[in-house]
Amino acid sequence: MKHACAIADHFRQVLFGGNWTSVNVRDTLADVSMEEALHMREGFNTIAVLTFHINYFVAAVLKVLDGGPLEAHDKYSFTHPSITTENDWQALKVKVLSDATRFADLVDQLPDDRLHTDMADPKYGTWYRNLHGIIEHTHYHLGQIVVLKKLLRSEDQQMG
Repeated sequence: MKHACAIADHFRQVLFGGNWTSVNVRDTLADVSMEEALHMREGFNTIAVLTFHINYFVAAVLKVLDGGPLEAHDKYSFTHPSITTENDWQALKVKVLSDATRFADLVDQLPDDRLHTDMADPKYGTWYRNLHGIIEHTHYHLGQIVVLKKLLRSEDQQMG
């Protein structure tokens, strides 16, 4: 198997399942309501913010994979579009999963010799480093989402 294909599979697993941790974005978010996603807990990001944040960098690198420039700034990565209806929340989840599918498909197509070349600009490092970084970043924030979801639902059980 090509290295790029293995990286794409690893990315798919954190988004859609089959990874070593048995936790993935799609299944974790599947039953999260808009109210839960927007629930603010002091000192923590919301599930909606973390979901947007995960996808922010996937979408930015997706543009580069499509031949465009890298246009991402940390300061915007925690500011999601307004979510005022359940449809808004569902649309964000659909975008995350559709961007992930396209991202993995494009990574599959990368020739392995490109993995050790710079992505967009030498200051960002190699494709290899950035693709693995996106996987690590997704796992990290997915863990936060899992904890927030458990805390929120635990609080609901104690109150109800």
